[in-house]
Amino acid sequence: MLSRQDRLIYIVVISGVFEVLLTGCGSPALKAAATQEGLASFYGKEFDGRKTSSGEIFHKDDLTAAHRSYPFGTVLRVTNLKNGDQVKVRVNDRGPGKPERISDLSYGAAKVIGLDRMGLVRVRLEVIDWGK
Repeated sequence: MLSRQDRLIYIVVISGVFEVLLTGCGSPALKAAATQEGLASFYGKEFDGRKTSSGEIFHKDDLTAAHRSYPFGTVLRVTNLKNGDQVKVRVNDRGPGKPERISDLSYGAAKVIGLDRMGLVRVRLEVIDWGK
């Protein structure tokens, strides 16, 4: 059993490791966390004007996205792997609700990459700037 002091030291060290990862040490682990591939969908008018998980009001034509774990404010480059089209979005919501998907895009972002016509498409998410 660790003493209270040892547990505190352990917490500080672990916190420091995560801080380094999130602020950009260039490690392979960070690069892996900063890139994901999988299915994405979109949401639009049915949520227009409602609050997102970040507290912002959702506007279907904004270039935003929902992600399960990336911090709010994180800027992502989303690439449609079927046609190569790209869009930059900002994470302002949590989701998607379906476990087989990695992100839900706003209608505005979906339109830029042609997802609005496909409904569901394989994408690559790349972190451009980590949110707070």
